Amino acid sequence: MKAVRPVLQFLQGGGVEYIFGIPAGSVNAFFDELYDMPDIMPIITKHEGAASYMAASYAKYKNSLGVCIGSSGPGGTNLVTGAANAMREHLPVLFLTGAVPVSTEGLNASQELDAEPVFRSITKYSVTVREGKELVKEVAKAVEIALSGVPGPVHVAMPIDVQLESIPETEIPPYPKRVPLVPETSTIKKAAKKLHDSKDGFILAGQGIRGSQDQLLQLADMLGWPIITTPQAKGSIPSDHPLNAGVFGFAAQEPASDLINNGSGETILVVGSSLGETATSNYSSKLSDNRSIIQLDFDESVFHRRYHTDIPVLGDISLSLEMLTNELNELGRKQSSFTLKPSEEVKVNQEFNTQNILFKLQEYLPSTTRYTVDIGEFMSYVIHYMKVFEQDTFDINVHFGAMGSGISAALGSKLADPERPVVSITGDGCFFMHGMELITAKEYNLPILFIVINNARLGMVYHGHNLQYKRSHARFEQNPVNISDMARSMGIPSARVESLKDINMDLLAPLQTNEGPALIEIALVDNNVPPMGDRVKFLSSFGK
Repeated sequence: MKAVRPVLQFLQGGGVEYIFGIPAGSVNAFFDELYDMPDIMPIITKHEGAASYMAASYAKYKNSLGVCIGSSGPGGTNLVTGAANAMREHLPVLFLTGAVPVSTEGLNASQELDAEPVFRSITKYSVTVREGKELVKEVAKAVEIALSGVPGPVHVAMPIDVQLESIPETEIPPYPKRVPLVPETSTIKKAAKKLHDSKDGFILAGQGIRGSQDQLLQLADMLGWPIITTPQAKGSIPSDHPLNAGVFGFAAQEPASDLINNGSGETILVVGSSLGETATSNYSSKLSDNRSIIQLDFDESVFHRRYHTDIPVLGDISLSLEMLTNELNELGRKQSSFTLKPSEEVKVNQEFNTQNILFKLQEYLPSTTRYTVDIGEFMSYVIHYMKVFEQDTFDINVHFGAMGSGISAALGSKLADPERPVVSITGDGCFFMHGMELITAKEYNLPILFIVINNARLGMVYHGHNLQYKRSHARFEQNPVNISDMARSMGIPSARVESLKDINMDLLAPLQTNEGPALIEIALVDNNVPPMGDRVKFLSSFGK
């Protein structure tokens, strides 16, 4: 058999359903084997960068391995951004790249690149396999590393002659299962005692609470402490939960900012956040002033980074939360009846602006909709204003999201969770980078609604420069392009919105079918300063 065959058998045995990428000469042996494996479907994208973000999104919402493949040379380097993103988001993604034949290494072969060191700093493991008999063993080793401890991406480079090498029948390695990271009992007891003895406090929840929201809410109810989420964790806690104080950090909401900046809060319980720049409002000292910090995470490298952690709790977050709740029960802690004072409802008027568009869209879209949010000025409006009706409502990547990543994330999310409605909120700048993945959605009949806010400029850059330098280069503006016409030319149902009254059920109903993707273009130039919170002050004062 060809050496690449047991690799696919191994992945198939682990339940891998999709492989994202683009075929090419150096990986065609891999794709050829898929003819005989109908349980694994190749998702052929229009760009490898998009494939990498799809695989990451799939891994996130399927809670399993994502697999992505690119050719030698430029195909592999196009995957690098997505690998760095998966590393930042702790997502287990197997990146496979082709490579020139071993015999031609160093001879300036076509598309030759030593990809192993390129991927080394942005993955947990990167290797080039030079013998066919070792190929499946190395892939199995890489997958085990990807799934174990702190999950993350791994990379295996496969020279084409190694893939094609004839090897005897080989035993398929067992597919690895992640071993839970159990926190130390003594640390849990210490943390629970501190929580129990603190007269007040609050919880700061980051993206690491994904999959542990119920345990978090149970602990919060027992403590009676408000829950503040980071921008990356928006969508984890429903807006109407009595303990939800909103978002702190980039595009912060007032109740959350007020609690951190002006509230007492003797102790802060940080759950699943690395306390990075966007989560802490540019590393605000107000977060930790005169407060004790208890931090729960499965990645010990996040402790003591910018803020001193008084009690670091290393372990899987769901286990840590359950054990803390049980220990508080042992200490006699009863469920609290504390609720936050309801925040004032944001008044909606009829102005045609980004805020009102998002409110209006949410009024007509299903409450279970998951919004994959791209990078642009609209992102701050989403974080600041949009409601959370269900858990996991928003996929927001302020850590390492590239422009266009929200488009790809929509496809990965839909493939991982087909029953959940998915809406991608993106902009014209993002669309011009990865908008051709609409065709991929059409080819695989994925019913995703793409909302493209078209202001014919790089909006975030425009506002950032005006805040920072009091001027903006004319070339940040673009010639207006009718994106709905572009979608129509692809055979994708589309509509163009030019006023607030255009958004209604007559517009949305025909576009919300199970027959494939659809697109709504919002033709809008919004000159209001986006609600970026303290980021506005930071940019306005930069360099002074």
